[in-house]
Amino acid sequence: MARFCTLFSSSGGNCIYIGAGDGGILIDAGVSAKAIERALLEREINPGSIRAIFVTHEHSDHVSGLRVFASRYATRVYASAGTMRALEGMNILNGKFEAVVLDRNTVEEAGMQVRGFPTPHDCAQGFGYRVHTPDGRRIAVATDLGHMTDEIRSAVHGCDLAVVESNHDVRMLQNGRYPYPLKRRILSDSGHLSNNDCARELAAFAQTGVTRFVLAHLSAQNNLPELAWQTALNALEEAGLRRGEDFLLTVAPRKSEEKMMVF
Repeated sequence: MARFCTLFSSSGGNCIYIGAGDGGILIDAGVSAKAIERALLEREINPGSIRAIFVTHEHSDHVSGLRVFASRYATRVYASAGTMRALEGMNILNGKFEAVVLDRNTVEEAGMQVRGFPTPHDCAQGFGYRVHTPDGRRIAVATDLGHMTDEIRSAVHGCDLAVVESNHDVRMLQNGRYPYPLKRRILSDSGHLSNNDCARELAAFAQTGVTRFVLAHLSAQNNLPELAWQTALNALEEAGLRRGEDFLLTVAPRKSEEKMMVF
């Protein structure tokens, strides 16, 4: 069975665990290695059983613990060519772990098939990931999206579980304390996906077979978990879908609080 958990999810740090019978992988390592180790051990996962880390992009909330964790456990790291160049420029690639450049081909780690897909964000070369577990489960992780694209939709299509960014409420952002240039960046096509933009996609995803939705990368300043959840729920119910029967909907907590999802 597949095991899934968002260990951390916010602008303060992101890290997702996906496990199968032959160990597990992480998507991003955006908090300290110590925090990642603690979160894994709390779930009775040996940090040494992590076979690989797949990096979405080089921003600090996705890579701040990468160098130390990967060095400590000699964990293989995958990323796009652009992200890998950025990591090298940040002195994260220190030669103590293998760094593998991904294109759009599928690689196998911990018995799982993993494929990257491009995401529109203000970084060197962002990737989301689609993961196939040995027992046929499919998981898509799509965060840090300035806007939704057909290629992202195709990657999420037919998955059992989709992690989708629901970063901000537009009114909260517009009326908040962020300086105007930062607001403009977040609202741009290379910024972050709003609650409404996320919600508009979910019903179509559900119609392709997605039954589990995890709303992720919520802003602490410009969003509320209950607001993101209700916005998504309204869109799904307006499409005639029933919570608990047609879909499950959760919000990824900021810190290591979510229980392991086994399916």
